[in-house]
Amino acid sequence: MKRLLSLSLLLLFLVPTMHQALAWGNKGHRIVAQVAYDNLTCKARKQVDAVLGKRGMIYLSTWADEIKSDTIYPKSHTCHYQDLDGGLTDAQVVAMLSDYPKVGGDLFMAMDSIETVLRKNGACHDALAFYVHFYADRFCPMHVAHLDDKGGNGVKMKWFGQNTNLHSVWDGKLIDYKGFSYTEYAQYLHDQYSNMKKAILKMTDEETLLQTYHVTSEIYAYHATWNGNTYHYAYRWLEPMEWQLYTAGVKLAQALNRIYK
Repeated sequence: MKRLLSLSLLLLFLVPTMHQALAWGNKGHRIVAQVAYDNLTCKARKQVDAVLGKRGMIYLSTWADEIKSDTIYPKSHTCHYQDLDGGLTDAQVVAMLSDYPKVGGDLFMAMDSIETVLRKNGACHDALAFYVHFYADRFCPMHVAHLDDKGGNGVKMKWFGQNTNLHSVWDGKLIDYKGFSYTEYAQYLHDQYSNMKKAILKMTDEETLLQTYHVTSEIYAYHATWNGNTYHYAYRWLEPMEWQLYTAGVKLAQALNRIYK
């Protein structure tokens, strides 16, 4: 009961919706968590392991999706996303980090609330598990996508002949394209993008949110004129997707290093 108390209080006022979303999907969340785990300081890793178990940060990175039907946190559904209107200015997007939108999800509010819990009680198991998951959600383009189509769920498309939607493609289909396991993909991201780690660490929350929002806007613009060639889609969007995953992992590690310093 102790591990549930603080988070239960902060989730009491959240209202569930029919928005069905898995963000990055299991593999994507594990990739982000693996990248983050590899970038934790020794002190932070020891404390995180003490709360979630050895490498539990990776294994529990999908827990927030797995408990959606659990009655313990029946109102956590809306914390996975923050759907935004298209065509917003940078200033309008950034303002939502503190002036939480009243519709379209509760991701920004949840992140702030859970971080407050962790700074007061870093041993809160469920708060930390939620934090690892929701932090990655913020970097998934379809979790700061358009409100009118429920984060891309309403945008129909075909993926190698299979009927699907834009949200599902960014949940996992694009990640699965290369056939890597989550550990292989995490290592690949380290090998490909670690030279940009210092630049990522200098980015503010506002800058990372704008990066995700801009990528989302580009995805919608591309989709409007896309000719249906899945190979071309994968070629165009694999690198931006990988950059989002790697950035999410590095920034999650930075946030946890500050909490568990």
